Amino acid sequence: MPEVLSNFPRAWVEFPDPADPEQVFRCDLTWLTSRWNCIFGQGCPGIYANAPDAGCCTLGAHFADAEDEQRVAKSVKRLTPELWQYRKEGRRNGWAVDEEADDPNDPPERKTRTVDGACIFQNRPGFPAGAGCALHLLAMREGRSFVETKPDVCWQLPLRRTYREVERNDGTSYTEVSIGEYTRDGWGAGGHDFDWYCTSNTEAHGGRLPVYQENVDELTELMGPQGYAELARHCRRFEKANGLGMDHPASRKQLKLVRKS
Repeated sequence: MPEVLSNFPRAWVEFPDPADPEQVFRCDLTWLTSRWNCIFGQGCPGIYANAPDAGCCTLGAHFADAEDEQRVAKSVKRLTPELWQYRKEGRRNGWAVDEEADDPNDPPERKTRTVDGACIFQNRPGFPAGAGCALHLLAMREGRSFVETKPDVCWQLPLRRTYREVERNDGTSYTEVSIGEYTRDGWGAGGHDFDWYCTSNTEAHGGRLPVYQENVDELTELMGPQGYAELARHCRRFEKANGLGMDHPASRKQLKLVRKS
């Protein structure tokens, strides 16, 4: 099945943030009840055809802010040679660098270094501890969630949280917090350069659980425990009532319908 475009009809739900009366969550039920799952190491061709083993880790990770980088730095200190293939290189020449911002008037952006065509924390195939993110591996070894060890952008993708100020007719306002799919076009013009993108392809929509259940840690971190609990309630109701053809177009169910027609 060819990659689906992102401009298809979606079902959304809005509800007040139980923990903050000044916020309203707007959540993409079509995405959050889809069976998308990360297939890194299980057939993922990578975003670039010339680097299939790197998955989506070819460009390095931009830090959300200084706090994000500081949190990751604490995890880096706990990485041993057995967990991190490029530890010697990272300790000798550093693992984070400045990148010039798009706007020359803005300060440089901080990101993880790339080495040999991928993020410095990306262990390559054949590494004894296994291929993939050393910071993810650290979390597994320590029995903690990877949201504690990896840069924000890494554990959030392909979930996307955005903010918008909304003014009501009565002159009051609130912050709208959208939780949805980080589609290819979310990357801006650079998204056109990807040879493959997971959320739009059926190959990555064979998960056992829906996104809202499989990604509990990430969604709880993004929304808070009370916000996530309310989201899960709405997702369960939507799954029971969904007879309106609002499944994600990349789902295996949709693929079966295409083949039958």
